Amino acid sequence: MGVLNITPDSFFSGSRCQDSYLKVAEQMVLDGADILDVGGESTRPGAAGAPTAEQELERILPVVEALVSRFDTVISVDTSSALVMRESVGAGVGMINDVRALRREGALEAAVAVNVPVILMHSLIESPEVGFEPYYDDVVQEVMNSLVGSVERCVNAGIAHNQLIIDPGFGGGMFGKTPAYDLQMLKGFSRFHRLELPVLAGMSRKSFIGAVLNNQAEERLSGSLAVAALAAQAGAHIVRVHDVAETLDVVRMVNAVRES
Repeated sequence: MGVLNITPDSFFSGSRCQDSYLKVAEQMVLDGADILDVGGESTRPGAAGAPTAEQELERILPVVEALVSRFDTVISVDTSSALVMRESVGAGVGMINDVRALRREGALEAAVAVNVPVILMHSLIESPEVGFEPYYDDVVQEVMNSLVGSVERCVNAGIAHNQLIIDPGFGGGMFGKTPAYDLQMLKGFSRFHRLELPVLAGMSRKSFIGAVLNNQAEERLSGSLAVAALAAQAGAHIVRVHDVAETLDVVRMVNAVRES
Protein backbone atom coordinates (compact mmCIF):
# COMPACT_ATOMS: atom_id res chain seq x y z
CA MET A 1 0.00 0.00 0.00
CA GLY A 2 1.52 3.29 -1.14
CA VAL A 3 0.81 6.47 0.83
CA LEU A 4 -0.47 9.59 -0.97
CA ASN A 5 -0.90 12.51 1.43
CA ILE A 6 -2.96 15.35 -0.01
CA THR A 7 -2.14 17.49 3.01
CA PRO A 8 0.23 20.39 3.69
CA ASP A 9 1.44 19.11 7.07
CA SER A 10 2.00 15.33 7.07
CA PHE A 11 4.90 14.31 9.30
CA PHE A 12 7.08 13.15 6.36
CA SER A 13 7.48 16.01 3.91
CA GLY A 14 8.41 13.56 1.14
CA SER A 15 4.88 12.13 1.20
CA ARG A 16 3.11 15.46 0.60
CA CYS A 17 1.97 15.42 -3.01
CA GLN A 18 -0.88 17.89 -3.36
CA ASP A 19 0.45 19.12 -6.69
CA SER A 20 2.23 15.99 -7.96
CA TYR A 21 -0.07 13.15 -6.95
CA LEU A 22 -0.51 11.75 -10.47
CA LYS A 23 3.23 11.51 -11.01
CA VAL A 24 3.78 10.00 -7.56
CA ALA A 25 0.89 7.55 -7.99
CA GLU A 26 2.11 6.45 -11.41
CA GLN A 27 5.55 5.71 -10.02
CA MET A 28 4.09 3.77 -7.11
CA VAL A 29 2.01 1.66 -9.48
CA LEU A 30 5.05 1.02 -11.67
CA ASP A 31 6.99 0.08 -8.54
CA GLY A 32 4.39 -2.54 -7.68
CA ALA A 33 1.86 -0.97 -5.30
CA ASP A 34 -1.34 -3.01 -5.05
CA ILE A 35 -3.22 -0.26 -3.20
CA LEU A 36 -2.94 3.55 -3.23
CA ASP A 37 -4.06 5.11 0.06
CA VAL A 38 -5.20 8.73 -0.28
CA GLY A 39 -5.49 10.92 2.80
CA GLY A 40 -6.62 14.49 3.33
CA GLU A 41 -6.12 14.86 7.10
CA SER A 42 -2.79 14.78 8.89
CA THR A 43 -2.94 12.77 12.13
CA ARG A 44 0.63 13.44 13.23
CA PRO A 45 1.12 14.80 16.77
CA GLY A 46 0.94 18.59 16.68
CA ALA A 47 -0.71 18.75 13.27
CA ALA A 48 -2.86 21.73 12.39
CA GLY A 49 -6.51 21.42 13.30
CA ALA A 50 -8.47 18.77 11.45
CA PRO A 51 -10.22 19.98 8.32
CA THR A 52 -13.99 19.93 8.19
CA ALA A 53 -15.52 17.05 6.28
CA GLU A 54 -16.26 19.43 3.43
CA GLN A 55 -12.66 20.70 3.34
CA GLU A 56 -11.32 17.15 3.42
CA LEU A 57 -13.64 16.14 0.59
CA GLU A 58 -12.58 19.15 -1.46
CA ARG A 59 -8.96 18.08 -1.06
CA ILE A 60 -9.28 14.45 -1.99
CA LEU A 61 -12.31 13.92 -4.24
CA PRO A 62 -10.63 15.30 -7.38
CA VAL A 63 -7.60 13.17 -6.55
CA VAL A 64 -9.48 9.90 -6.20
CA GLU A 65 -11.50 10.63 -9.33
CA ALA A 66 -8.28 11.15 -11.27
CA LEU A 67 -6.66 8.03 -9.84
CA VAL A 68 -9.68 5.81 -10.47
CA SER A 69 -9.86 6.98 -14.08
CA ARG A 70 -6.15 6.33 -14.76
CA PHE A 71 -5.05 3.27 -12.78
CA ASP A 72 -6.30 -0.29 -12.52
CA THR A 73 -5.27 -0.37 -8.87
CA VAL A 74 -7.32 -0.44 -5.68
CA ILE A 75 -7.75 3.11 -4.38
CA SER A 76 -8.20 3.43 -0.64
CA VAL A 77 -9.35 6.56 1.17
CA ASP A 78 -7.76 7.33 4.55
CA THR A 79 -10.62 9.08 6.33
CA SER A 80 -12.86 9.08 9.39
CA SER A 81 -15.55 11.20 7.75
CA ALA A 82 -18.88 9.67 6.75
CA LEU A 83 -19.28 12.26 4.00
CA VAL A 84 -15.85 11.51 2.53
CA MET A 85 -16.49 7.77 2.69
CA ARG A 86 -19.77 7.99 0.81
CA GLU A 87 -18.59 10.42 -1.85
CA SER A 88 -15.25 8.68 -2.41
CA VAL A 89 -16.76 5.23 -2.83
CA GLY A 90 -19.30 6.78 -5.16
CA ALA A 91 -16.33 8.00 -7.22
CA GLY A 92 -14.84 4.51 -7.41
CA VAL A 93 -12.78 4.08 -4.24
CA GLY A 94 -12.54 0.42 -3.26
CA MET A 95 -11.42 0.53 0.37
CA ILE A 96 -11.80 2.65 3.53
CA ASN A 97 -8.87 3.11 5.91
CA ASP A 98 -10.08 4.66 9.18
CA VAL A 99 -7.64 5.47 11.97
CA ARG A 100 -10.63 5.96 14.29
CA ALA A 101 -12.23 2.58 13.50
CA LEU A 102 -15.55 4.06 12.35
CA ARG A 103 -16.19 5.83 15.66
CA ARG A 104 -16.89 9.31 14.34
CA GLU A 105 -20.54 10.25 13.98
CA GLY A 106 -22.12 8.55 10.97
CA ALA A 107 -18.99 6.67 9.92
CA LEU A 108 -20.22 3.20 10.83
CA GLU A 109 -23.51 3.73 9.01
CA ALA A 110 -21.66 5.07 5.97
CA ALA A 111 -19.33 2.06 5.89
CA VAL A 112 -22.29 -0.31 6.05
CA ALA A 113 -23.96 1.53 3.19
CA VAL A 114 -20.97 1.66 0.82
CA ASN A 115 -20.04 -2.02 1.34
CA VAL A 116 -16.30 -2.00 0.63
CA PRO A 117 -13.45 -3.46 2.73
CA VAL A 118 -12.62 -1.42 5.84
CA ILE A 119 -9.34 -1.11 7.73
CA LEU A 120 -9.95 -0.63 11.46
CA MET A 121 -7.04 0.91 13.34
CA HIS A 122 -6.49 0.97 17.07
CA SER A 123 -6.16 4.54 18.33
CA LEU A 124 -7.28 6.92 21.05
CA ILE A 125 -9.81 8.37 18.55
CA GLU A 126 -8.56 11.94 19.00
CA SER A 127 -5.17 13.45 19.89
CA PRO A 128 -4.48 13.47 23.64
CA GLU A 129 -3.32 16.43 25.68
CA VAL A 130 0.34 17.40 25.46
CA GLY A 131 2.35 15.30 27.90
CA PHE A 132 -0.04 12.33 27.83
CA GLU A 133 1.78 9.04 28.48
CA PRO A 134 -0.08 5.84 27.55
CA TYR A 135 0.26 2.78 29.77
CA TYR A 136 -0.33 -0.87 28.91
CA ASP A 137 0.41 -3.98 30.95
CA ASP A 138 0.53 -6.00 27.71
CA VAL A 139 0.24 -3.68 24.72
CA VAL A 140 -0.38 -6.44 22.18
CA GLN A 141 -3.16 -8.05 24.22
CA GLU A 142 -4.81 -4.75 25.10
CA VAL A 143 -4.72 -3.54 21.50
CA MET A 144 -6.13 -6.90 20.40
CA ASN A 145 -8.94 -6.59 22.94
CA SER A 146 -9.82 -3.14 21.62
CA LEU A 147 -9.75 -4.36 18.02
CA VAL A 148 -12.05 -7.25 18.92
CA GLY A 149 -14.54 -4.69 20.19
CA SER A 150 -14.24 -2.67 16.99
CA VAL A 151 -14.75 -5.76 14.86
CA GLU A 152 -17.78 -6.87 16.84
CA ARG A 153 -19.32 -3.41 16.58
CA CYS A 154 -18.91 -3.48 12.80
CA VAL A 155 -20.25 -7.00 12.36
CA ASN A 156 -23.25 -6.24 14.58
CA ALA A 157 -23.98 -3.20 12.39
CA GLY A 158 -24.00 -5.32 9.23
CA ILE A 159 -20.46 -5.27 7.84
CA ALA A 160 -19.33 -8.74 6.77
CA HIS A 161 -16.47 -10.15 8.83
CA ASN A 162 -14.51 -10.89 5.65
CA GLN A 163 -14.67 -7.19 4.70
CA LEU A 164 -12.59 -6.17 7.73
CA ILE A 165 -8.83 -5.63 8.09
CA ILE A 166 -7.14 -4.71 11.37
CA ASP A 167 -4.28 -2.30 12.05
CA PRO A 168 -2.61 -2.19 15.50
CA GLY A 169 -1.83 1.50 15.04
CA PHE A 170 1.89 2.10 15.38
CA GLY A 171 2.82 5.62 16.46
CA GLY A 172 2.37 8.31 19.08
CA GLY A 173 -0.19 11.05 19.51
CA MET A 174 -3.72 9.81 18.85
CA PHE A 175 -2.32 6.39 17.93
CA GLY A 176 -1.48 6.02 21.62
CA LYS A 177 1.89 4.27 21.64
CA THR A 178 5.33 5.25 22.89
CA PRO A 179 8.39 4.02 20.95
CA ALA A 180 8.81 1.22 23.50
CA TYR A 181 5.24 0.04 22.94
CA ASP A 182 5.70 0.21 19.17
CA LEU A 183 8.73 -2.06 19.46
CA GLN A 184 6.80 -4.47 21.67
CA MET A 185 3.93 -4.58 19.17
CA LEU A 186 6.30 -5.33 16.33
CA LYS A 187 8.02 -8.02 18.39
CA GLY A 188 4.63 -9.63 19.10
CA PHE A 189 3.06 -8.85 15.71
CA SER A 190 2.25 -12.48 14.90
CA ARG A 191 -0.14 -12.58 17.87
CA PHE A 192 -2.55 -10.32 15.96
CA HIS A 193 -3.28 -13.23 13.62
CA ARG A 194 -5.29 -14.79 16.45
CA LEU A 195 -8.11 -12.46 15.43
CA GLU A 196 -8.29 -14.35 12.11
CA LEU A 197 -8.39 -11.21 9.98
CA PRO A 198 -5.88 -9.64 7.60
CA VAL A 199 -3.42 -7.42 9.46
CA LEU A 200 -1.93 -4.16 8.18
CA ALA A 201 1.42 -2.82 9.36
CA GLY A 202 1.83 0.95 9.06
CA MET A 203 5.28 1.88 10.36
CA SER A 204 6.96 3.69 7.48
CA ARG A 205 9.29 6.48 8.68
CA LYS A 206 7.47 6.77 12.01
CA SER A 207 8.87 8.34 15.15
CA PHE A 208 9.72 5.11 16.97
CA ILE A 209 12.28 4.42 14.22
CA GLY A 210 13.72 7.86 14.83
CA ALA A 211 13.78 7.21 18.57
CA VAL A 212 15.97 4.16 18.01
CA LEU A 213 18.18 5.59 15.26
CA ASN A 214 18.17 9.22 16.43
CA ASN A 215 17.21 10.60 13.04
CA GLN A 216 14.49 12.54 11.22
CA ALA A 217 11.70 11.20 9.00
CA GLU A 218 13.70 12.00 5.85
CA GLU A 219 16.52 9.75 7.12
CA ARG A 220 14.46 6.71 8.09
CA LEU A 221 14.38 4.66 4.88
CA SER A 222 16.73 1.94 6.12
CA GLY A 223 14.94 1.73 9.46
CA SER A 224 11.59 1.55 7.68
CA LEU A 225 12.83 -1.30 5.51
CA ALA A 226 14.05 -3.17 8.59
CA VAL A 227 10.68 -2.99 10.33
CA ALA A 228 8.87 -3.85 7.09
CA ALA A 229 10.98 -6.99 6.84
CA LEU A 230 10.09 -7.95 10.41
CA ALA A 231 6.39 -7.33 9.77
CA ALA A 232 6.46 -9.34 6.55
CA GLN A 233 8.25 -12.16 8.33
CA ALA A 234 5.53 -12.05 10.99
CA GLY A 235 2.85 -12.41 8.30
CA ALA A 236 1.58 -8.89 7.69
CA HIS A 237 -0.95 -8.96 4.85
CA ILE A 238 -0.57 -5.27 3.94
CA VAL A 239 2.44 -3.04 4.52
CA ARG A 240 1.61 0.67 4.27
CA VAL A 241 4.67 2.57 3.06
CA HIS A 242 6.07 5.71 1.49
CA ASP A 243 8.83 3.86 -0.40
CA VAL A 244 7.13 1.23 -2.53
CA ALA A 245 9.96 -0.09 -4.71
CA GLU A 246 12.43 -0.56 -1.87
CA THR A 247 9.85 -2.15 0.42
CA LEU A 248 8.63 -4.52 -2.26
CA ASP A 249 12.19 -5.78 -2.74
CA VAL A 250 12.36 -6.48 0.98
CA VAL A 251 9.02 -8.29 1.04
CA ARG A 252 9.96 -10.40 -1.99
CA MET A 253 13.17 -11.50 -0.30
CA VAL A 254 11.34 -12.38 2.91
CA ASN A 255 8.80 -14.41 0.93
CA ALA A 256 11.52 -16.12 -1.08
CA VAL A 257 13.24 -17.30 2.08
CA ARG A 258 9.95 -18.42 3.61
CA GLU A 259 9.02 -20.41 0.50
CA SER A 260 12.45 -21.94 -0.15
